[in-house]
Amino acid sequence: MADDLSLSTTFIPSLYKPAALLPIARHRDSLLYTIETFPVTIVVGQTGSGKTTQLPQYLDQAGWTGDGKIIGVTQPRRVAATTVARRVADEMRCQLGEDVGYSIRFEDVTSAATRVKFLTDGLLLREALVDPLLSRYSVIMVDEAHERSLSTDILLGILKKIRKKRPELRLIISSATLQAEEFLRFFADDETQSTKEDKEMGGDVARIISLEGRMYPVDILYLDTPAEDYVERSVKTIFDIHSQEDDGDILIFLTGREEIETAIQMISERAAMLHPKAKQLLPLPLYAGLSTDQQMYVFEPTPENMRKVIVSTNIAEASVTIDGIVYVIDCGFAKIRAYNPQTGVETLTATPISKASATQRAGRAGRTKPGKCFRLYTQQSYEMLPQVTVPEIQRSNLAPVVMQLKALGIDNVVRFDFLSPPPAELVIRALELLFSLGAVDDYAKLTKPLGFRMAELGVEPMMAKVLLSAPSFHCLSEILSIAAMVSLQGSVWVQHDGDRGEAESKKRKFAVEEGDHMTYLNVYQAFITKGKKESKWCRENLLNFKSLSRAVSIRSQLKRYLERFGMQVDESLSNQYSQVDANKPEKIRRCLTTGYFAHVAKMQPDGTFKTVSGGLTLHAHPSSLMFNRKADWVVFHEILETGDKVFIRDITKIEKSWLLEYAPEYYRVT
Repeated sequence: MADDLSLSTTFIPSLYKPAALLPIARHRDSLLYTIETFPVTIVVGQTGSGKTTQLPQYLDQAGWTGDGKIIGVTQPRRVAATTVARRVADEMRCQLGEDVGYSIRFEDVTSAATRVKFLTDGLLLREALVDPLLSRYSVIMVDEAHERSLSTDILLGILKKIRKKRPELRLIISSATLQAEEFLRFFADDETQSTKEDKEMGGDVARIISLEGRMYPVDILYLDTPAEDYVERSVKTIFDIHSQEDDGDILIFLTGREEIETAIQMISERAAMLHPKAKQLLPLPLYAGLSTDQQMYVFEPTPENMRKVIVSTNIAEASVTIDGIVYVIDCGFAKIRAYNPQTGVETLTATPISKASATQRAGRAGRTKPGKCFRLYTQQSYEMLPQVTVPEIQRSNLAPVVMQLKALGIDNVVRFDFLSPPPAELVIRALELLFSLGAVDDYAKLTKPLGFRMAELGVEPMMAKVLLSAPSFHCLSEILSIAAMVSLQGSVWVQHDGDRGEAESKKRKFAVEEGDHMTYLNVYQAFITKGKKESKWCRENLLNFKSLSRAVSIRSQLKRYLERFGMQVDESLSNQYSQVDANKPEKIRRCLTTGYFAHVAKMQPDGTFKTVSGGLTLHAHPSSLMFNRKADWVVFHEILETGDKVFIRDITKIEKSWLLEYAPEYYRVT
């Protein structure tokens, strides 16, 4: 071994920690033994212990992928599914999509050769529609289960059911420390004959294995008085760290894209004033709306004589490990979805995080050496935080969930084995909406074919209804384009700093009187005819080439689903529709009303909007065409509350009479 290493070979640092040095390596044998012996293994380990990247490889080497079976690893977030798959493919020295692949909504990078498959939990649920026992999988690992996302919770309930029919299936649930016992009890309570103590230990069903990650000590520092503006305060803290602390990259937790972009701009402006010879700062954003390529920058090694500053949403809290972080700045908030069944409004509000989250965030600093966590709140505030975050299933619009469960054959949703049962009111509201959309009948059963098709489309129920109504309005091709455009995460417009006016005039080129959806259609049509070949056209029109290319691929996927239902998409007319059919815009708006009638608002004399019940004042989002324009009645795609205002986005004008025509049940004439 020693002879073939001559010292003259030049050394370059390894990009990755050798797998043998990861904390999980010592536990390899006991993990494999436990997984062999018990149907359910709950793995507790800090992010960075190597569980997500190494466990699937151990299982593959131990023969769990024989007989054409595969190992599935689910992630609550798309970013994690793609980055982890890429990493594991590197380590297994294969092309991504061969032995190791990933599958997220509208993007499948797997092949017949794939043995280890990373996917979002929502996608595994969709596979269960086609294969209810998930029979292709020998092992399913549910990663980051403690995040308690909607799909994770449903998946755990489904897997618990599948286990009864497939005793040979192995489940691995990976979780942060606090929630492990809860998962253990959930899976162990099947054992009828075992005693209570036995169940607490997991009975014959489950065991917990702890991989204590190597954590270096992290000093936690609080503010003595609350921060007035945590974005500003976080930027100030960066420069304090930069001038007073040792080397090491900085990770900042903020709540959303706008804050992140503001912070990055502030950092760049202040960094420009640093001495040219001083160490420079490299600010990088990380949030779900970024393209995969943009997300990958964050993982690149820090360039010589620079300090990376990663400004992230809570996506970096658990799902992905970024090496080299020594300092964490935690604003103490996260954007949390909460659905109000009375108003039917889902808000996205910056809410104080839980203690569990705060611990998770601080832990990101102690991965490579001792670190520091600067909390932009007082110790008193910390003491008052809740222990854990409320599971998503108890604060969400459950219409998609109810539809999904029914499609999976679970008709009595209330009797389903939930880890945390949702409030009855949320279930009732979901059924009301699905009934008014025609997805369920008087007995709350999915309707054939509409309800089943809506479930299979995998877009939210209102949009699914619009797509499936489109043929009867002769506008399927257009609605497909619109659906693809509103499914994008992030905006199709590139915001250039400073020149708002130019952006507005570019937008106006595509804008139409009827509102945002038709404008999206124009942008899409123009992109297909002019911009698809050359990204220059996009640059000139301040349009995001990557987003629009993604819209094209989302559209072709949706089109394939619809063709499977035997719906023909006539593409011939769509490009010249204005000459062919003067009524086309009205047909499209009527079609949108068939799905979005529950999202209706009436414009007030002062330019704001009110919901039909009159209970809620809404404002057109500044990104909408209906910002500062006149309308009477409108439908909108989504609603978000930021600060003290409630905004609606993606707005289209409609006629009041259409509401009674397409949703008589929902709007009784008063």
